[in-house]
Amino acid sequence: MHEENTLNEYTAEDIQILDEIEAVRLRPGMYIGGTDKLGLHQLLYEIVYNSIDEALAGFCDQIKVTIHADSCVTVIDNGRGIPTDIIPGQDLTALQAVMTRLHAGAKFGGQVYNISSGLHGVGASVVNALSSQLEVEVRRQGKLCRQLYQRGLPQGDIEITGDTEDTGTAITFLADSEIFEDLNYDFDTVCQRARELTYLNKGIEIALKDERSNQERTFFFEGGIASFVRRLNRNRTVLHPHPIFLSTMINSTVIEVALQYNGSFTESTFSFANCVNTRDGGSHVTGFRSALTRALNDYARNNKLLKDIEPNLTGDDVREGLVSVISVKLPNPQFEGQTKAKLGNPEVKSQVESAVANGLSLYLEQHPDEAKTIIDKSLVASKAREAARKARDLVLKKASFDISPLPGKLADCSERDPALCELFLVEGPSAGGSAKQGRDRGFQAILPLKGKILNVEKASRDKIIEHEEIRAIITALKTNSDEQFDLSKLRYHKIVIMTDADVDGSHIRTLLLTFFYRHMAELINQGYLFIAQPPLYRIKSGKQQFWIYSEQGKEKVINELGGNKFEVQRYKGLGEMSPEQLWETTMNPANRTLLRVEVQDDMGADQTFHMLMGSEVPPRKIFIQTHAQNVRNLDI
Repeated sequence: MHEENTLNEYTAEDIQILDEIEAVRLRPGMYIGGTDKLGLHQLLYEIVYNSIDEALAGFCDQIKVTIHADSCVTVIDNGRGIPTDIIPGQDLTALQAVMTRLHAGAKFGGQVYNISSGLHGVGASVVNALSSQLEVEVRRQGKLCRQLYQRGLPQGDIEITGDTEDTGTAITFLADSEIFEDLNYDFDTVCQRARELTYLNKGIEIALKDERSNQERTFFFEGGIASFVRRLNRNRTVLHPHPIFLSTMINSTVIEVALQYNGSFTESTFSFANCVNTRDGGSHVTGFRSALTRALNDYARNNKLLKDIEPNLTGDDVREGLVSVISVKLPNPQFEGQTKAKLGNPEVKSQVESAVANGLSLYLEQHPDEAKTIIDKSLVASKAREAARKARDLVLKKASFDISPLPGKLADCSERDPALCELFLVEGPSAGGSAKQGRDRGFQAILPLKGKILNVEKASRDKIIEHEEIRAIITALKTNSDEQFDLSKLRYHKIVIMTDADVDGSHIRTLLLTFFYRHMAELINQGYLFIAQPPLYRIKSGKQQFWIYSEQGKEKVINELGGNKFEVQRYKGLGEMSPEQLWETTMNPANRTLLRVEVQDDMGADQTFHMLMGSEVPPRKIFIQTHAQNVRNLDI
């Protein structure tokens, strides 16, 4: 049948076949996640991962990374060097195949690399495709070879440039400014990842150099993930002097676990699969937690630390105050979820469970004093959990007699689709009153908070659930918290913290962030938590009015006004604004600025919250003294 409307025709002529380099350049987000700062740094990591794979295979122990002044990056390792000879049956060298073919390499058959780091195994070719220029040097079989590329395409054959007694690969690349928004690497971010990789692969040295700022850092940890746990606990009061370290191999899966308890009320567990941070957990975390609970309960029963009439310790009981790192390395990892941050291999659960149950049970029997300390800590947590349950049940029982079990001070919205609803957590009754009057009642709800909420970093679960303001937040959201948290019951998909721009407001905001991070982390992971940005200044000049959100913005407007008369008003509190002004500047979706709360560095966030809000004073004092000079817009 012939279609008369040629605009709607769909024929073979419409089908485009892109070669691999073109495909990567057209859709870079499919391979490195995006073209923002995270994507830029991923280029560097992909090349480092190739060197890590050489180390995992036992042929490399030194990696050097240099960020040059012109934003080029060089990664050098002392591995075997990429082969440069012709692939049998192909008119192509192995080096060029690795650098230009997405699924070319030695990681797929399992003979050369039984385990490889990273997600996709397409690193070098993707980096090459997304670089305006790239140079690779190979030291192998006594020769130094070199080949140049531009935007993924070779600029000639491999050249032999000299003789050498060393082995290894050096890759220098410049990310393509046509693709990436910004070529400015963050040295601290690179250091964090390098530190992580050296913890996860003990015996490997990674040396970093930033020629832009003349900074150098070298990382090497002989203790591996046990050193990792020791670092995570460095500002906490530990309950036993040395981390418990367990290591074994089951059916080609290498399993390493390190754990140590401290006196806090929070759990900090970090998991990795083939050096990928599995922040959403997975089968290895499930296996670890199951084994931990079983081993501690068995020990407590067998040694009469848990009475016959007492119920078993729960998973939450035995994980209170726990810092642990789980690292598995397996031949064919299956990553799940939108962010590829969850390990899906079902067999890993039983492997980790067996390794941890056997290893931990033996350790507890050999270290009875440490075992009793851990069990005692868990028993205290169990009593606090039971007290919290009774307090929660009392609240629910009281609410069941009420037609609307929502907090009395909540001004709810009429919309019932959570995806369209917003909840503003507002500091103080004055600002809460202005927000209630200024809001759009259709989709915006207001929950005023009285004073500063409880610091959950230093509180047990029963104290947390007894706190009136925290109960109001939990009740308004309907998700419950901790082990009972249920995201499907969430009533608002935008939860906005709105506090004053002064010291008290900053403190309240930090307290709220600590609560959400420790007890409702899934809200942050799903992108539902935001921070409002009320204006700092209002500048009036005649009939003109400007709302200013930064010091730089204030200076810019004043300079633009020139010799005109103007009046500057500094806003210290939300209550100083009328309902109309609060709506116009901070709540109206058409005008407002909301900052989404994201966690890009799990370990950094965990340590920062504990350092700022935990019991240990010296680390907090050092932090304040170090960063005091960088504070802006501070009102006391």
